[in-house]
Amino acid sequence: MPKTAIKLNVNGKAEDLLVEPRELLIYVLREKLNLTGPHVGCETSHCGACTVEIDGKSVKSCTMFAVQANGADITTIEGLSTPDNLHVLQRMFREHHGLQCGYCTPGMIMRAHRLLQENPNPTEDDVRFGIAGNLCRCTGYQNIVKSILAAAAEINAAQEAAE
Repeated sequence: MPKTAIKLNVNGKAEDLLVEPRELLIYVLREKLNLTGPHVGCETSHCGACTVEIDGKSVKSCTMFAVQANGADITTIEGLSTPDNLHVLQRMFREHHGLQCGYCTPGMIMRAHRLLQENPNPTEDDVRFGIAGNLCRCTGYQNIVKSILAAAAEINAAQEAAE
């Protein structure tokens, strides 16, 4: 099958790739760009383990062809932090035990990141509704919700201190 040239901007880095038209974005991210943060879960968009941000929107990368992302800005969990500093969401997931087994965590954090961009002051109900498309198969969502609310509080406190 002939390959198609695409350009992606992934975590701030320009990438030129040759992909088959049928290749899903999740496999291009994991296998061609060695970004193993986004996980392959259900491959039906139900679990959200593959969630990334594309042009400022949460997208489940297991149901999108890589060619559809041509020219897009993509952020994966690897793009949220620096080698020396975890993103506040990552720190709050660690501090509030939102990690559990960790399989869903990258997708949860990426969805939470977009949620906090869209609603910087979410209520517990807002958070639960906002992450409803991401599944945790371990024990539950209480610590995940607590982690996201703690991250929102820390982000808001830092912004108030900066003003």
